[in-house]
Amino acid sequence: MIKDETWQARERPPAPRGPRRARGRRRRPFRRFLCWVVAVAALAGWLWWQQNGLSTETLTVTGAPEGFAGYRIAVLTDIHGKEFGPGNQRLFQFLQGLEPDMIALVGDLVHKQEQLSMVPPLAQGLAQIAPTYYVTGNHEWAAKVVRELEPMLEENGVTVLSNRYVMLEREGSRLALLGAEDPNGYADQKTIVQLANEVRAEQGAHCYQLLLSHRNNLYEKYALSGVDLTLAGHAHGGFIRLPGTDGLLGHSPEGLKFLPSYTAGLYPLDHGTLAVSRGLGNQPPTFRLFNRPDVPLVVLQP
Repeated sequence: MIKDETWQARERPPAPRGPRRARGRRRRPFRRFLCWVVAVAALAGWLWWQQNGLSTETLTVTGAPEGFAGYRIAVLTDIHGKEFGPGNQRLFQFLQGLEPDMIALVGDLVHKQEQLSMVPPLAQGLAQIAPTYYVTGNHEWAAKVVRELEPMLEENGVTVLSNRYVMLEREGSRLALLGAEDPNGYADQKTIVQLANEVRAEQGAHCYQLLLSHRNNLYEKYALSGVDLTLAGHAHGGFIRLPGTDGLLGHSPEGLKFLPSYTAGLYPLDHGTLAVSRGLGNQPPTFRLFNRPDVPLVVLQP
């Protein structure tokens, strides 16, 4: 008997494919949504790290007195009231790891009155790590908090250098540590040149001079004053740093400009050297990209 293959094929029930396709379609939107969630979370984490992930680099400066060979200075600037962990504990731990001999706090510590409450615990924590010296930035003067801020720092262990200098001694060598108030301060205040000349008159022409001054864009005045090394900030590293640039926006002697210079690292001047920190905080709405909070470690060598 000949089998009717056509009849058998007609009678075979179709494969149950419909439900499987429906389940596959339902899974795809969920997978896409999950991918978006992961991508957004990763981007948010990276942006948080850009604003809060502490970084450092070692800047070696030669020409210092013999006794100060290996002297380590942590440069903090442009904090703008920002805190790194509760009570700035994360910042303190980071600084302890740098083992500084001195901490230079070079301006823009706060930019509004309400931020003064974070100053005493910050000052106490820094002073416990190493001798800490402070000079004002432009924002403290703009916020009109300097008259409160400077005594507050002194009461909590930080030395304020208000257009004056102190002598540091180490292993038989001496250097003059100068501190310049920001130009936003009193109109008749002592200039950097006058302060440097005062050191030369009182300590001798060959006394090594280390200047703390907030603004990176006063480099011509620093060179004219004849100081040996200036520690500054103010530029925030140009805010957004891309390969081949020194930041996208920064300060020049003429004011804000695109593609500035003198925003981060070491710069030789006609006389002396300028070391610039990229700083730690920002004043909203500014933010950082490829420019994490910066605590450069300046190391002196003969």
